[in-house]
Amino acid sequence: MILGVLSAVSLRSELLGRLDSSLVAASDRGKGAGTDQGGEPDGGTGSASGSSSGSQFPDPPPGWGGGPPGLNVRGQAVGTVVVEVSDGAVVSAGYLDDAGQLEELDAAQAAQVLTAGERPSWVHVDGLGTYRAVTVEREDGTSVTTALPWNDSAGTLRGYVLVEVVVGVVAVLLAAGVATALVRRSLRPLDRVAQTATRVAELPLDRGAVALDERVPEADTDPRTEVGQVGSALNRLLGHVETSLAARHASEQQVRQFVADASHELRTPLASIRGYSELVLRHGDLSEDSTHAVTRVASESRRMQALVEDLLLLARLDAGREIVEQDVDVVALAADAVSDAHAAGRNHTWRLDLGEDVDPELLQVRGDEARLRQVLVNLLANARVHTPPGTSVTLGVRRADDVVTLTVLDDGPGIPAEQQATIFDRFSRGDAARVGGDGATRSTGLGLAIVEAIVTAHDGAITLESEPGRTLVSVALPAADPAADPSAARASGDGRGAAEPDARAMMES
Repeated sequence: MILGVLSAVSLRSELLGRLDSSLVAASDRGKGAGTDQGGEPDGGTGSASGSSSGSQFPDPPPGWGGGPPGLNVRGQAVGTVVVEVSDGAVVSAGYLDDAGQLEELDAAQAAQVLTAGERPSWVHVDGLGTYRAVTVEREDGTSVTTALPWNDSAGTLRGYVLVEVVVGVVAVLLAAGVATALVRRSLRPLDRVAQTATRVAELPLDRGAVALDERVPEADTDPRTEVGQVGSALNRLLGHVETSLAARHASEQQVRQFVADASHELRTPLASIRGYSELVLRHGDLSEDSTHAVTRVASESRRMQALVEDLLLLARLDAGREIVEQDVDVVALAADAVSDAHAAGRNHTWRLDLGEDVDPELLQVRGDEARLRQVLVNLLANARVHTPPGTSVTLGVRRADDVVTLTVLDDGPGIPAEQQATIFDRFSRGDAARVGGDGATRSTGLGLAIVEAIVTAHDGAITLESEPGRTLVSVALPAADPAADPSAARASGDGRGAAEPDARAMMES
């Protein structure tokens, strides 16, 4: 662009120089054309003749038919303008048209030409255009102003600029296309590196054994190029991450194995402590204080045994042990869970909501009945323990497409926002804002962690929404296909399918 501007400026300067040279030559030719055979111009005769002919200028000197003598010389070009002034009055003014014929200028046009000085300068003539003009003076005192048109040179300049613009635009487009192709070609290795990073980012790296096999292709790890250096660095990073994940998984496995072994080993002594304490209470002759102490021992041994069982269950679920799969009747499980919750918490209002026009065969899931029963029991127990008396708790069962959703809704005080993100973590406990009686003080913080682990083992998902006056826990499980084994759901649950008629309606107590 800069070169184009400079070349256009240079061309204009060259054209202007040539025009000024031609103007000086034309002015010199016109300067010596004012006498007839070496005599002076006949101004008086011309004036009288001009008056009789009706021309706006005095008559031209003899030898020129009504026009400036400066135009009637050999070599004057088409478009040349000459204005002669004698004693402050315009003697003659005209120009040569495209056919080389004389055309007169009117007074206004002549006045515009006469604005030129002794050096070439710009003048604009109405109806004719832009000119370069110069004024010289003859020996007799007559001044002659000669002008040459700029139009031809301007046309040449405009054509050159137009060609430059077209060529420049084409060159820019071609350069942009070539540059784009080259850049895209040079960035293809970087795209492959980015794709590798994207695939790694989509891997589940948060838990369990992780197979981190993704690597940048060797062709994109050339250390002599910037992209190759990035690819090589990413491969080293992935190798380090893979090693760290393997070490983490090994450590987790050791912890899980320790928890499982410890829980398993603690079951026998805890059972012995519980059995002996109950035996002492049944047959021992103890004082009131001793009876209270032994009672507390038995109570705490039962609590500790429950904790050990929970830890053992979590360890087994973490180890990925397969669950026992069968078609499970969710309606029967929900009815039993609400009935048990009512017996355990009579100060709460318990409801079972199955919706309207529900086909029990559609409310079936494929999974472990005992574990799914534990999910409902834990969710309802959590709602009972962490809400005050008088709270309404509703267990809902719905099916949408191929998903059966279990919901536990209560109108208790809600869960603080800062605790909701960790509510399913192990040993996470609620504070005094959501407490019913002294239940929260005896909570181990494993109930919801067990629920999440069981739901995950069933390829389901659990979510929580809570605000003051409303807490909703939703469990989504893949629905079973009733067409595969229509009798399986009726036979599951150790005969609990008989609870279906009562579970169809809304249970409320």
